[in-house]
Amino acid sequence: MADDKKPSDDDKNGKRGGDFKIHSRTLAVWIALFGVLALLVMVKEKSSSAPEKLNVKELISKVDLNLIVAGSGRISLNPQSASLRRISGRYLVNDDAGKPVIDPVTKKAKEVEFSTETVLTDEIANKLLNSGRFEVVEPNVFLLGLVNLLLPFLIIAAIIYFFFIRQIKMAGKGAMSFGKSKAKMLTKDKNKITFKDVAGVEEAKEEVSELVDFLKDPKKFQRLGGRIPKGILMVGPPGTGKTLLAKAIAGEADAAFFSISGSDFVEMFVGVGASRVRDMFEQARKSTPCLIFIDEIDAVGRSRGHGFGGGNDEREQTLNALLVEMDGFDTQEGIIIIAATNRPDVLDPALLRPGRFDRQVVVNLPDVRGREGILKVHAKNVKLDPNSDLSVIARATPGYSGADLANLLNEAALLAARAGKKMIEMVDLEEARVKVRWGRERRSLAMSDDNKKLTAWHEAGHALVNVMLEHTHPLHKVTIIPRGQSLGSTWSLPKEDQLNYGRLQMHDEIAMAMAGRIAEELVSGDISTGASGDINQATHLARNMVCQWGMSDKVGMVQYGSDNDNVFLGRDFAAKKDYSEKTAQEIDEEVRRMITEAYNRAKRLIETNRDKLEMIANALLEYETLDGSQVEDIIRTGTFTPPPVNPKNIDPPSGAAAVTPLGDALKPKAPPLPDLGGAAPAPA
Repeated sequence: MADDKKPSDDDKNGKRGGDFKIHSRTLAVWIALFGVLALLVMVKEKSSSAPEKLNVKELISKVDLNLIVAGSGRISLNPQSASLRRISGRYLVNDDAGKPVIDPVTKKAKEVEFSTETVLTDEIANKLLNSGRFEVVEPNVFLLGLVNLLLPFLIIAAIIYFFFIRQIKMAGKGAMSFGKSKAKMLTKDKNKITFKDVAGVEEAKEEVSELVDFLKDPKKFQRLGGRIPKGILMVGPPGTGKTLLAKAIAGEADAAFFSISGSDFVEMFVGVGASRVRDMFEQARKSTPCLIFIDEIDAVGRSRGHGFGGGNDEREQTLNALLVEMDGFDTQEGIIIIAATNRPDVLDPALLRPGRFDRQVVVNLPDVRGREGILKVHAKNVKLDPNSDLSVIARATPGYSGADLANLLNEAALLAARAGKKMIEMVDLEEARVKVRWGRERRSLAMSDDNKKLTAWHEAGHALVNVMLEHTHPLHKVTIIPRGQSLGSTWSLPKEDQLNYGRLQMHDEIAMAMAGRIAEELVSGDISTGASGDINQATHLARNMVCQWGMSDKVGMVQYGSDNDNVFLGRDFAAKKDYSEKTAQEIDEEVRRMITEAYNRAKRLIETNRDKLEMIANALLEYETLDGSQVEDIIRTGTFTPPPVNPKNIDPPSGAAAVTPLGDALKPKAPPLPDLGGAAPAPA
């Protein structure tokens, strides 16, 4: 699955928000320009010399001496006072002898600016005007007064615009637009993902491809009276590519595509969710035919009225609005809704009926061919060694989702970069696969010789029983190098993806899990906490055989303790006991019997082959990691072929898969104490 492309600003805010951003930037540029000009004018005025202040007597004296430069005098009204007149101009500078002073720069008579403010009498005014050096200038007092009058109102209007109108115009981003839809519109130019970028879900791609055909040629379906599904619900585990598949539909179809998350409808204000639903469909009707994609719809589509304290009114109003818009009285054709969730069990039944979500598309974990296709898609974005075989990695990763495989290639790239390589090699892919599933090697962990010896015997017990039992998966690798929470690991690799599991295989898996504890006790005469994970795994497996899978002759084919009800309550609180105390005692006895029989069977195998167990343990102490073929040689022929010398003393990454993937019910919880190792737990 290809990486998602980050949306641009226009995608995030929509066309209206993008246009407003452009206008805001233009306005800011003009404001900055005028501010700079005003600043330059102020600086220029301050830098120039201030005019000389003259009183009335000095002014009259210079007028009498004809020192006023002709045409420079001005008589104007002072805007601050109607009684004052401002007289300005330039006068010539004479020396003591009465001769003009020559400016050395301009080589002309030196001139000085002056200004005088006084109340003009008729005598002074007539004298100034009769001199021919002054003229009366009337200032635009009306314009100045108008600016002073309107300036407060302009400031208030600007505040109202920026704090209210601007918020409303911001298309879902402003404080006053709570009810606006947050759906993002993706165009074909922005979304480059197509069906070629989606692998591992071929059946799901075929089902949703009908939507693309309908959007391109609606008459093809309408000609026969058919109706395209109004809604498609994509269901599957996390990381399988539901969101990516929806983006591929948008990339293939030349139609409007609105994308929104279920949590975007929820807000702290009551009624906002329903308003956003209505606004989203109103926008969609303007762009029909179009698609609406709602990711994680369980955030808003949960069943109404469940849980403690009844239902959530706000979420129920949002759900009711969604139900009405999808198939109410105001039905609109041309709007196709796609939703994705990994919790279909919590959705409201009214949401799943025909007419709303007509079809459910299951996006399951990929099989071996699908995993190889996903790896090839992601390998286009990295520098991969041509000699690397992705089919081997695909076979060794049962239970991996598309997101897990993408993370695997990313980890391999980081490992190769850390080692200074120019390309990702096969050894990096194998090490990344083990690291993603079990964690990184902890070679720095300080282990005493006794603990290391105990771990070696523990893992040797697992390996011995795994090889000697008939219905277990082939042994792939055994190691005593700490990794993750385990001090050692034994990995078995299934030959192919397994969908069903037999009772004989289950008994052998329990026996293999018990073998580590048996080997510990045999060599040390004591037992430790290292087998806690094995005991947990064996107990879960045996209890599921009795209560869920009907593999007990004594209890029969009856299911006990269904965990599908009360999905809105905690698991421990909601767990109900739908059988009697006598039946519970029989179940406990059957679980104990299965584990005890498997324990005794594994113990007989280990005691019979004590010498081979010791050879495997000694080889582990010396080489730390053994391949499955080396262990088989020890058990079948009694000979051991040492692995090639590793000068860096680095454990070659294993290509192991985990023990049979039995599902979430078999996944053991993390033990509270350090685990000495053991059979690898089932993958998720």
